Amino acid sequence: MTAETPAIRPPIAMLAELTHRCPLSCPYCSNPIELALQEREIDTETWKSVFRQAADLGVLQLHLSGGEPASRRDLEELVGAARDAGLYTNLITSGIGLSERRLKALDEAGLDHVQLSLQGTDAAMADEIGGYRGGFDRKMKVAGWIADIGFPLTLNAVLHRRNLHQLPRAIEMAVEMGARRIEVATVQFHGWALKNRDTLMPTREQAREADRIVTEARARLKGTLVIDYVPADYHSDYPKRCMGGWGTTGLNVAPDGKVLPCHAAESIPHLTFDNVRDTPLRDIWYEGSAFQAYRGTEWMSEPCKSCERKTVDFGGCRCQAMAIVGDASATDPVCIKSPHHGALVAQADAHAASVEARLVYRSAPGKPVVEPVD
Repeated sequence: MTAETPAIRPPIAMLAELTHRCPLSCPYCSNPIELALQEREIDTETWKSVFRQAADLGVLQLHLSGGEPASRRDLEELVGAARDAGLYTNLITSGIGLSERRLKALDEAGLDHVQLSLQGTDAAMADEIGGYRGGFDRKMKVAGWIADIGFPLTLNAVLHRRNLHQLPRAIEMAVEMGARRIEVATVQFHGWALKNRDTLMPTREQAREADRIVTEARARLKGTLVIDYVPADYHSDYPKRCMGGWGTTGLNVAPDGKVLPCHAAESIPHLTFDNVRDTPLRDIWYEGSAFQAYRGTEWMSEPCKSCERKTVDFGGCRCQAMAIVGDASATDPVCIKSPHHGALVAQADAHAASVEARLVYRSAPGKPVVEPVD
């Protein structure tokens, strides 16, 4: 153990991607391009075992995600198993596929929290982006049921060039819904979103305006609404501390049982991922090669290696470095110290200036559907 290789602590949170099935076709979906098919999904008993292993490992928070987790008919049983394991459960959902009866059943099973996605603040925008007619109206019904049952609510608003003008209204809606928190998440260009950079990339002016709106709203709504903010990467000077630092605070389990250091890690081609079907979760966390790959700081090269920020942002996002530079060990090009930062700025401005008017929607694996957008 060296000074640059701190002791590995247990993970705090686990993201359980129960399925990649989803009724929406969001063009910024960050799930892998090659989705896990339903027949490859791990079964109920295996998920229950994973939850117990996670709790024994030290995980406190379990985020049930997808795709759309409500696509799993055993969702209530899985929530009950997570509760029995002592985990705090958060359902990350589009709302589609949830009824009032099912939400009440989830409440009885022990669900602690709901995070509801928002693709736009009106039906025209939300249904266009989600690719699902009637989706917005359904979400509003689900939001009402969540409030009636009394679930703590987080609203997750993914923003981009097409809908950033709706940010003030999104914050208002969170307050009106009685949400405790809103995640203002500027789109991250991973997975399917990379296919839509010309359509979704915000302008630099939009990014700065979002900064201003969030700062003002945080001051105005302090004590009423917590605002988590994911700024526009391509228009920032320093990268985010991705996942709190690679292999430091959380892990993801994919629908087929692969265990990932982050949701986009499969975009790094040289990594090998262990599977919960074959290897105990504890062994994967502490010894898995994918988790060891970018843990700590010893893997870094310059300018990260001698940078005073290396234990602040840990070099930024490995998947972003892979996507833009073609080298997962490179400094995240978002960083102004990266030799690739200038090229990133030029690329961002070019994407933001594009008059591209077509979205490439997520659909069945290997079968993208391109629809015109008015």
